[in-house]
Amino acid sequence: MNLQLLTTQITQLDDELRNAASKSVNILLTARNWFIGFCIVEYEHSGKDRADYGKSLTKELAQRLDTKGLSARNLWLFRQFYLAYPQIGEALANHPLILQTPFALSLRAPKTTENEGTPKVRPPVALSEISPPPATDEKVRSPVALFINSKTWRDNLARLPKIHAPGEKLLQKLSYTHLQRLLPIEDPLKRTFYEIEAIKGTWSVRELQRQVTSLFFERSGLSTDPALLSQITQNEVSPAKPQHFARDLYAFEFLGLPAHLAVEESDLETALLENLQCFLLEFGHGFCFEARQKRLLIGEEYFFVNLVLYHRILKCHVLIELKVGTFSHENAGQLNTYLNYYRSEISEETDNPPIGILLVADKNKALVEYATANMDENLFVRKYLLQLPSKEVLTSFIRSELAAL
Repeated sequence: MNLQLLTTQITQLDDELRNAASKSVNILLTARNWFIGFCIVEYEHSGKDRADYGKSLTKELAQRLDTKGLSARNLWLFRQFYLAYPQIGEALANHPLILQTPFALSLRAPKTTENEGTPKVRPPVALSEISPPPATDEKVRSPVALFINSKTWRDNLARLPKIHAPGEKLLQKLSYTHLQRLLPIEDPLKRTFYEIEAIKGTWSVRELQRQVTSLFFERSGLSTDPALLSQITQNEVSPAKPQHFARDLYAFEFLGLPAHLAVEESDLETALLENLQCFLLEFGHGFCFEARQKRLLIGEEYFFVNLVLYHRILKCHVLIELKVGTFSHENAGQLNTYLNYYRSEISEETDNPPIGILLVADKNKALVEYATANMDENLFVRKYLLQLPSKEVLTSFIRSELAAL
């Protein structure tokens, strides 16, 4: 065996096992969220304190659980997820990963011995063959086993439209975040359309969102040849690599990893941002570091602000977004959204309106835009212009950094 062959074998092994690990994490995450949704709905149908139903139930439950990733919002989403995708239960019932969970293993047949020989283990019992304990049994029971004989689940399954994606395909091919992004779509046919297209094209979550926003479903309905439009669209999309699914925000929360690691950044952007942070802090004039990749929950989506500083003299937040590439109105609109959110949700009454700085770099120029919406007090604007680095200073910094990198 030569060294090149050894290198190829190790690379292939590493890729295959990384992909398998990513897939396993996402399947177990989807299973957890589905089963939690099942438990909540089952409780709603049989619980004693029915006054807690609705979002008040998930709020109370989240406080009792006090676990990262199990917020009231997420618990409510899990409930909606279970109701929207009952067919996933069929795929989970006999999935090997689920059969290996402690709950499922505890329900299998015990070891038996034959003539004092080596203990012999009876083959695993499929979950579909397991009956739940009697209703009078107050012990904690496995949701994995209980849902099989659940009337609410079977009723929900019976309400599925005739045209729907198989649960096994959804479980194997899409992450929980893919499915969660589709929950707001009320039309079952439309949701199934995007599920199928996402599976066919191995779309990333971002690509799925882009296609929904571009009205791909509606355009297909207006097209004289939907199959051709689908082929053209799929050819234009770069398939997501399986390991990218492991960067899913929910997967990072599930594994207890820092969420900021799940944010995709180019090496160039990361290097620029690190140096920019040092540059602004050394620039002085009252800058205080607050956060890198600050996570914001706006509506049902998470967003990340590249760099958040607080200016003690101006008494306001300074939000900085750095984009590697040319300027676009989308960049400005995104930063303006962050400013509006900070102004409404984060800033204290004594704070001045937040300031946004958008840095956009490409090979030939550095374009710097200040977003100063709603800063109509002349005194504050003058003060702000004096305290912040000038556009020329920031432009020079970006150019020198690009040249060095």
